[in-house]
Amino acid sequence: MKSALPIKALLVFDAVMKHQSLTLAASDLHVTPGAVGQQIQKLEDWVGVPLFIRTVRQLHPTAEALKYWASIKPALARIQQASDQLRLSHVNEVWLSMPPTLAAKWFAPRMEGFLSQYPGASLHLSADTALIDFERDRVDLAIRYFDGHDPTLDVTLLYSDEARLYCSPEYARKLRLKKPEDLVRATLLHTTLQPHWQSWFHRFSQLTDKQIAAIPGQQHFDQSLLAIETARHGQGVVLSSAILTETEIRDGTLFEPFKLPLSVGKGYYVVHAKGADLRPATAKLKSWLLSLRIQEDG
Repeated sequence: MKSALPIKALLVFDAVMKHQSLTLAASDLHVTPGAVGQQIQKLEDWVGVPLFIRTVRQLHPTAEALKYWASIKPALARIQQASDQLRLSHVNEVWLSMPPTLAAKWFAPRMEGFLSQYPGASLHLSADTALIDFERDRVDLAIRYFDGHDPTLDVTLLYSDEARLYCSPEYARKLRLKKPEDLVRATLLHTTLQPHWQSWFHRFSQLTDKQIAAIPGQQHFDQSLLAIETARHGQGVVLSSAILTETEIRDGTLFEPFKLPLSVGKGYYVVHAKGADLRPATAKLKSWLLSLRIQEDG
């Protein structure tokens, strides 16, 4: 009779495939490379085929190993997720992820409101531009900027976005910005979040594509926070979200010289894995986030 499937060896195999290295897998698992090698040998003996081609300094997965890993990886991820959910089911902790600029400009000033309302909750905040994989990453909720369409996620709109033009009052006076065509004298601050200058000009100005491309001093930023700060210091005009410029609008360091918002078909959505059984702290955080939308819309 075939012996039982060596579950421990499967976990070691998964780590080796992820890292493509016995040494890195051993470090991740907090064991020795020799122990990793023994588990791989045990799994190879059980499945009856070699899973790796070994050279002096490298380890290369066989075609069988690649096919096998692709088959078992989703199941291992589900086992990990189910185990984490059970282990943490009564833990009053919640892991939240969102884009860095949203975390700094919108969430940070409001975070105390959640902690005051739920003083026993322990909040773990991750500010990252990478998309969250709820099967792989340790995240309960995320705020994602996109069009809201993903069949694998439970999606609730938090804020419907528009591209709005901002600059400092001093900058607008210095460049005599009276109409959109006057922006030929301005420095345009481009961001990866709001790459809509071309669409904005087409919608609200008479400038041709050639005239738009000829505007001097166009600057590019991968973080909206940096572009907003640059505009705040009177060094250009930026297209951004109202949700990210609340403080600057309130203190008068930025304003909208034209008040011509462009619909972009995207927004900030509260998301989590579809069908996920939310732990109490996670459900409270989701409810609190959506209550902010209701209060601010009201």
